[in-house]
Amino acid sequence: VARYSVVIPCYKSSKTIEKVVALTVKEFGRLGFNDYEFVLVNDCSPDNGATINVLYRMARKWPFIKVVNLGKNAGQHNATMAGLQYATGDYIISMDDDMQTHPSQIIRLKEKMDEGFDIVYGYYPEKKESFFRRMGSALNHFTVRMLIHKPKWLKTSSYWMIRKYVRDYAITYTHPSVHLQGVFLRITDNIACVPIEHFKREVGTSTYTLKKLI
Repeated sequence: VARYSVVIPCYKSSKTIEKVVALTVKEFGRLGFNDYEFVLVNDCSPDNGATINVLYRMARKWPFIKVVNLGKNAGQHNATMAGLQYATGDYIISMDDDMQTHPSQIIRLKEKMDEGFDIVYGYYPEKKESFFRRMGSALNHFTVRMLIHKPKWLKTSSYWMIRKYVRDYAITYTHPSVHLQGVFLRITDNIACVPIEHFKREVGTSTYTLKKLI
């Protein structure tokens, strides 16, 4: 059982995931967070085993790493939900595998969480992404707000922190298609969002096309 769990869905991230974890560990040390674990979920990366081999190597190197290897590509939300099954922390943090959800921003989530919230989302006042990616994201956010009645003021991203009880309720959801925002909104209204810095992707490009976002 850890104080902090970091859940990261991994997709073709053999060149970035080790740096993400190393920088997060360094940031935890700077913040005085000494009790932590990482749950790294390989979302059936189509890279001839490159990603899963890196994850297994990291798990041999660092005892605080758990690896979940999915048998088929399930998508970001389902992969994150799979990781939540193995997260034991009092606080669970979701991050991406590409350095855009930067470890330096964890303190902003934690400071807001300390105000008494159950869920804190990071959001990006300025995003380092293409015009078409921004348009797709805007359409996605609009339809989500209409379909699951997300409050208009609530700005979200894949960078968030939740309390353990939220995780405990979330993993009881067993439908094969998961939308984590919808699941979280079923659990609590005690939610906040905080502006964070969005960093440029270090390797490659987003696998979300405009068609996929729509």
